[in-house]
Amino acid sequence: MADNWKHAGLRKREAIQALIPPEWLLPSPPAPLEAVDLTDGVIQRYLSPREVTITETGALALLQKLSTGEWSSREVTRAFCHRAALAHQMISCLHEIFFEAALQDAEQCDRYLARHGRPIGPLHGLPVSLKDVVHVKDVATSMGFLGWLDHTYASDDESEIVKILRSLGAVLYVKSAVPTGSFTGETFNSIIGYVPNPRNRFLTVGGSSGGEGGLLALKGSPLGIGTDIGGSVRVPAVWNGLYGLRPSTGRIPLRGVASVVDGQFMIPFVVGFMAPSPEVLTFATRSVLDAQPWVRDPAVVPMPWRADLHSEALQRAKGLSEPMCFGVMMSDGHVNPQPPVCRAMETVIGIIKALGHTRKTVSTDGGKAFHDALGSSGEPSNRVDLDLCGPPRTSSTVFGLKAGRQANATEINGINLEVQKYRTAYLEYWHSTAVITGTGRAVDALIMPVSPGSAPEPGKVRYFGYTTVVNVLDYTSCAVPVGTVDKAVDQYPDELYEPLNDLDRLVHDDYNAEAYHGAPVGAQIVGQRLEEEKVLALAEAIGDELHKRTGCLHLGSKL
Repeated sequence: MADNWKHAGLRKREAIQALIPPEWLLPSPPAPLEAVDLTDGVIQRYLSPREVTITETGALALLQKLSTGEWSSREVTRAFCHRAALAHQMISCLHEIFFEAALQDAEQCDRYLARHGRPIGPLHGLPVSLKDVVHVKDVATSMGFLGWLDHTYASDDESEIVKILRSLGAVLYVKSAVPTGSFTGETFNSIIGYVPNPRNRFLTVGGSSGGEGGLLALKGSPLGIGTDIGGSVRVPAVWNGLYGLRPSTGRIPLRGVASVVDGQFMIPFVVGFMAPSPEVLTFATRSVLDAQPWVRDPAVVPMPWRADLHSEALQRAKGLSEPMCFGVMMSDGHVNPQPPVCRAMETVIGIIKALGHTRKTVSTDGGKAFHDALGSSGEPSNRVDLDLCGPPRTSSTVFGLKAGRQANATEINGINLEVQKYRTAYLEYWHSTAVITGTGRAVDALIMPVSPGSAPEPGKVRYFGYTTVVNVLDYTSCAVPVGTVDKAVDQYPDELYEPLNDLDRLVHDDYNAEAYHGAPVGAQIVGQRLEEEKVLALAEAIGDELHKRTGCLHLGSKL
């Protein structure tokens, strides 16, 4: 049986490799010890100067050139296909390649522009990468299960987000790797193996949108589509030095996206965006909403992009009008952040103060509600599907979940009630902060860690409480890269550490400043439900200041 799994995985890896043009194949990809950080000029060695220029131009600048015909969609698409192919050969970040179909779509974009003198839509000719869970015509969706490798889909079965992206003019060309079932915090399966972090190949890329994170970090894509149920967009975004948006349920269409927890609605599962800059997230979100997705997905709230709310929040965040007050959570009281994340949080707090805003300490505690909800209702489905994956299996936590018995309907109803009680209690708590902010209003947003530390070594992904609480509350959140681990600065104090519990002790003991040196860290900006415009505006303002004041990494042009 084990040999069958191995052969199936090998056949798929060979099939992916066969779809890469021969002239793009690497005879011997650089070994990890030869090139620990692949983002430090390594991949450029295998590209032409023109391809480097194209793929290192940000999405918004690309769209300006594509919409006027200055650059053809075919040339841009081919450059990103080449870079994505190289990225895959270095970190195994792709599940599916459909370069030929993408080039045909790109040529169609060019013909349309030449014939009509205008672009197809706001994403005209832009290559967009997709997490494997998104269905594309004639392309498999395996979710890391070997038993699903032959599951392809007709055009009628394409995910709604794919149909919208196509209508906006986007060119789709790859689907990125996920962990088995798309349900763990590091990306590993029996199809493509383990996906390392391109900034340090001895660390994990994160998950479950880990393939997207790695591909974007290597600039093999200007804009990626991920999904998030417990941090699956925000964690790999920050661990790869990217921005990642987790919208509230009902804002971005989810219809037709694969999931191992279908029918589980108590902890929402959402489609989100990943990119090197927050402006690209804003543009993508606005473009999708302008397409009126609620007409085709009944679960989408009929709420167009609210430009006035975005503009107002951006002006306030930049300190150009009425000041804001942010709620800050340095620790959730379960697992303390490691020194680099503490420093990242202090950096963001410093920027908030410099912009004329104030901060107040707040708390959250939604981890138990998340674990109770998915551990009782979602996990049995996930556990059954694991029979399709084949050995070996990663020891990493499945968002902290443990396999358990299937709950009955009465117990599930009880958990639903507990989740709703928590949401109600936290909403009341949020609005109660009006008495401490000094503005007469509740805090405008929360600033909190995304994870206790940077991307860890394989098998040491321990805790997701900082992201899962946002999913429990169904709040809007944007992950923001703040900087990197500095082994000379990011050290625990000499005095004896007093752990909060056994898990906190484990996370503390895992920290290795030498091993994690240079790894990206960040924070997240959290707004209430359906506050995407506001949260994105805050991410833009804070991101601009971070870039100006600290020179923190932007993996591509801000435009």
